[in-house]
This record gives sequence, structure tokens and C-alpha cells, in this order.
Amino acid sequence: MSDLKGPTPAIILVRPQMGENIGGAARAMWNFGLDRMRVVAPRDGWPNQKAVAMASGAGRLLDEAGLFANVRDAVADCDYVIATTARMRGITKPIMTPERAMEHARALVAEGKKVGVMFGPERAGLENEDVVEANAIVTVPVNPEFASLNLAQAVLLMSYEWGRQTTEVEPEVMEMAKTEWAGHLEVEKLGDHYEEILDEAGFFFPDHKAEGMKMNLRNLWSRMPLTRADVQIFHGMMRQMKRWKDRS
Repeated sequence: MSDLKGPTPAIILVRPQMGENIGGAARAMWNFGLDRMRVVAPRDGWPNQKAVAMASGAGRLLDEAGLFANVRDAVADCDYVIATTARMRGITKPIMTPERAMEHARALVAEGKKVGVMFGPERAGLENEDVVEANAIVTVPVNPEFASLNLAQAVLLMSYEWGRQTTEVEPEVMEMAKTEWAGHLEVEKLGDHYEEILDEAGFFFPDHKAEGMKMNLRNLWSRMPLTRADVQIFHGMMRQMKRWKDRS
């Protein structure tokens, strides 16, 4: 989770049409530590009970959201504004990926700058008159035959990038589930066990290939990332097979 005590960008919803999407956007923001919402000329007025119902545990963001009549007022105190749009426009501005945009936003916020991220209404997105108020554009490489993102989805995407830029998260971790990695000696003993039982069963045949087969088996064990629980299971399998053989 990002640092909830530090400053964050303002999420600016321009002329949102559905209260449910406003509430969904609030939830998406709060998932990643963003809590500054601004709402510009919402179609169904403000406050909006459908937004409150959808926001669930993020209702505080709606209670504290700023209400503005137009985009110019909503971004008046911002030092840098990012406009999100899927449409190509005849406007000369830097075009960034969500990752690059939030990386830049993080750097600006660290300098004490105020950053706003604008999202357009569900039906058609931001108009050119809105975009000209921004310093840069963010475009997501979506399917060109279906480029429209739901408002809450778009907010979630940008919020995730903010959280990812401000939190050190390992790209992959191993959940050990009440065990730990087996040590080298434990794996060696497992190899000894299998080699002993397989030798009794006549597995290493013919004789002139036996040493190579044993080496390959040892190499197999050394390549496998075994936990102590895994080693115990393999030992148990071989013990049970030997007991079954001895009974027959």
C-alpha cells in the first residue's frame, strides 16, 4: 500500500453521468491510497445516493469530494494536469502511458507540486475544450475496435499505477504454507533413499548404464526446488511402495 499520509494526485471526474461509476471510482481510488476526488458538473447532481451505495467503504471520499462547475475551476490550483483519453486528437501535447504518467506525477508530488488526473464522462470522454487545460495526455493501448473504458475501470488503472510507483512490491513471491525450503543434506538423503529402493527393485539396468542413471536421478533432485514438506511426501511415497512390495 502506498503512503496514505503523503500528498496524492487529485482524481477529477468531468461531467460523470452515473452515480454508480462515481462510487466505483471512489472504491478504485481508495484501493491504492488516493483520497482526493473532484467532481465537475455531475449529470444527476450532487450528492448522489447511487454513488454512496456503490462506494461502500470508500464513502468518505465522496463526503470530502470537491464539487466544481467547470474544468477550469477544478484544475485552477493544479501545477500539472493529466488528461486520460482513448481518442486521437489534433492537439499538440505529450502522450504518456499510465505507467510513465504516474511516475512523472510521483516526481512532481515529491517536489510539492499539485497534480490532477482528469477522466471524461462515460458516453464520449473528455472534449477538446477539456483536454486543452491539461499538460499531457494518457492513452492506454486498448483494442482499437473497442477502445472505451468504463469510468471506474479507467480510474482503477491509473490508481493502480500510482500505487505501484509508490510501493516496493516484489513481482513474484513464494507462499510457503507452513513449510520452508529443504536443505541440501535433506535432498541428498532423499536421493539416497530413492537410489537404495530403486536399486533393490532392479531399476538401474543394464549394469553399464547404472552409474549414468543414478547421476541423472541425482541431478533431477538437485534441479527441483523442494520444500521440507515435499521431501517428506516423497519419502512417504517410497516407504509405502516398499511396504506394499514386501506384503506381496
